[in-house]
Amino acid sequence: MNSEKLSNRLATVAKYIPEGAKFADIGSDHAYLPCFAVQSGKAISAIAGEVVDGPYQIAKKQVELLNLQEKISVRKGDGLEVISLGEVECITIAGMGGTLIAKILEDGKEKLQGVRRLVLQPNVGAVSVRNWLIRNNWELVAEEILEEEGKIYEILVAEPGDPFLPYGGTNRDASLLMGPFLMKEKSAVFVKKWSNELKSWQKILENLSRASDTPENRRRKDEFSRKIKLVEGVLQNEKSERV
Repeated sequence: MNSEKLSNRLATVAKYIPEGAKFADIGSDHAYLPCFAVQSGKAISAIAGEVVDGPYQIAKKQVELLNLQEKISVRKGDGLEVISLGEVECITIAGMGGTLIAKILEDGKEKLQGVRRLVLQPNVGAVSVRNWLIRNNWELVAEEILEEEGKIYEILVAEPGDPFLPYGGTNRDASLLMGPFLMKEKSAVFVKKWSNELKSWQKILENLSRASDTPENRRRKDEFSRKIKLVEGVLQNEKSERV
């Protein structure tokens, strides 16, 4: 499988797999990432984990089609239950919500002993992943943001270390929400993502302001107001830096 068949999103995830690693791709879908990583020589072996039977069967067929059965083990199971302790050095989880990624890591965290890198690509809710990393002593070492086919994706790379190090000298709440590395870089895609989020939240806040005054609505108004203030502060700084 060549790189032309791999999406930019998965190619970026693959970039952060350590050279010569044994890795597990959780929620592997068609096993495109493990096949690419092994065929390109990036990884020496891989485990493709899939909990749903349909994608599991497709992944098996993909691995067999490329004659990679000796290097890629396709396994059916929930989250990290497909790996044994010490079996891999790197784990990739891509294409899920951040809350689900955090739950997979939490439910299987006893399997993370000996793992030296996590490469995580939440479709939404990256803040949940960053919070989990901090609580569990994983240090965020790199982030990327990219746009593909009209969708914006974030890739988070973490290693065992000082979980607070990337957040030094930043507004912690803003960095957790928007990403400490991404916030410093402020790429065009980053600005686009958060400008769109800002517009969406402002509309929600307007609707909540017109809704009945209940404790739940007041809580939601406070939460959206807090996030709007954080994002506006970062985007306004970005504009002033360009002037």
